[in-house]
Amino acid sequence: MKPPNPSPTVLALRLPPFFDEAAVGQLIRGRSVYLVGGAVRDLLLGRAAYDLDFATEESGLQVGRRVAEALQAHFYALDAERDVGRVLVTRENRRWTLDFASLRGPSIEEDLRARDFAINSMAIPVHSPPRLIDPLGGESDLRDHLLRASSPSAISDDPVRSVRAVRLAVQLGLRMERETREQVRSGASRLGAIAPERLRDEFFRILNGPRVAAAIRTLMSLRLLPAMVPEVVGLDTIVQPPPHVHDVWSHTLLLMDRLELLLAVLAPLPEEEVSADVILGLVSLRLGRFRERISGHLQEMLADERPVRGLLFLSGLLHDAGKSETSSAKISGAGPFSGHEELGGEWALHRALALRFSKEEAERITRTVRGHMRPLQLLRAGQVPPLAVYRYFRGLGPAGVDVSLLSLADFLAIYGTTLPQPAWASLLDVVRTLLEGYFERRTEIVEPPPYVNGDELMATFGLRPGPQVGELLEALREAQVAGQVSSKGEALSFARGRLGLAGATTAIGQ
Repeated sequence: MKPPNPSPTVLALRLPPFFDEAAVGQLIRGRSVYLVGGAVRDLLLGRAAYDLDFATEESGLQVGRRVAEALQAHFYALDAERDVGRVLVTRENRRWTLDFASLRGPSIEEDLRARDFAINSMAIPVHSPPRLIDPLGGESDLRDHLLRASSPSAISDDPVRSVRAVRLAVQLGLRMERETREQVRSGASRLGAIAPERLRDEFFRILNGPRVAAAIRTLMSLRLLPAMVPEVVGLDTIVQPPPHVHDVWSHTLLLMDRLELLLAVLAPLPEEEVSADVILGLVSLRLGRFRERISGHLQEMLADERPVRGLLFLSGLLHDAGKSETSSAKISGAGPFSGHEELGGEWALHRALALRFSKEEAERITRTVRGHMRPLQLLRAGQVPPLAVYRYFRGLGPAGVDVSLLSLADFLAIYGTTLPQPAWASLLDVVRTLLEGYFERRTEIVEPPPYVNGDELMATFGLRPGPQVGELLEALREAQVAGQVSSKGEALSFARGRLGLAGATTAIGQ
């Protein structure tokens, strides 16, 4: 972490470049306006800030509307009751979020003292020469790598701050002050009273940020994680047979860690130190050509501001949760943990909806958890023909990419230091074939354009609308992917054979 500027009194206020004089004029208009909170903290740390919070003496909604008009940007009321407005600004493929709120008290100092942590309780006035307003010593805490609550009641005043404390401590490399740690620990019992949407948003910032595994470990040690994801409780007591080298919980944590390393290797600009590792270097060699496409896939947002990347980590957290109820002792005659992926998928759906993720996000997480064994099953089959790729994505859709990445992290976590390199190379080949089909040969394998449609089949063969037509179309798609059908005539001949009509071409569709 870069230390803060040693001379904050001469700190230059660096608003984003789109803030021209007209916009700043609309922002101030004779009133006192302050850049506050995390943006100031990041400014002191030399970090790029794209989420900017402003406190103003007048209505936050009114100021936000004026700024949005000046910038020709989108505006909406983030919290009408608390008079908070949000402006979304996009410039050169970069998005800034500007939140405007009224002061929480008669002065900026009182406003800052009511905030969560000292490092977030600093401000810089926009309406006058820049100076650091720091009533709680946040700059000193940054120098000391310390996270300290702004008051003895900071966490109890808003228990979601306990989750935020973990995120800040882990992502910024801060040591949590002892009294603050105790506040955070006691906040676990109050998380149930928090609106699920607020809890989701704070938790998702962890899942979509750096050092996810470290944050999950800390959440568990402070008893916060069970209050948000109770499905993980007891996983540390479940011993797994070989080739697993860890209990279910330790395996899950290792998977999260390995998943982060894998994504670092497959980033558009991979980290050299990570790529130099022999095991991860093989990932770069076999899958490197998909970097840009994987990055775009993970940055896709199914709802609001939540990228798929964070959903992938939540899926990883829940992928083996079903093992708590599917041990061989509980399912007579079945192998260890038989059906855990199906049960885990059901639990993942329930948890995602309880945390108020959108229906589309919940379905994505559910498919990923349910399908996380599929690449390993293809590995055991020994080959991945085009028809297998088609069926894989037919069942999983875009989640098939998530499953492919998750399966690699899962495999690394299963074996730990005992990883068999030949099997690892073979699994990478399986995943490469799957990603090649999805990213490079989609219209040939994953979504082949049909030679005939349902109406043509019904008209040609006198069929009535119903399941039979759908089943016939699916059989035609599979035959097309398998190379058995390559024209409309062959498609009709294939359909005739499937229907058992005279004149069928016997060599097709058997």
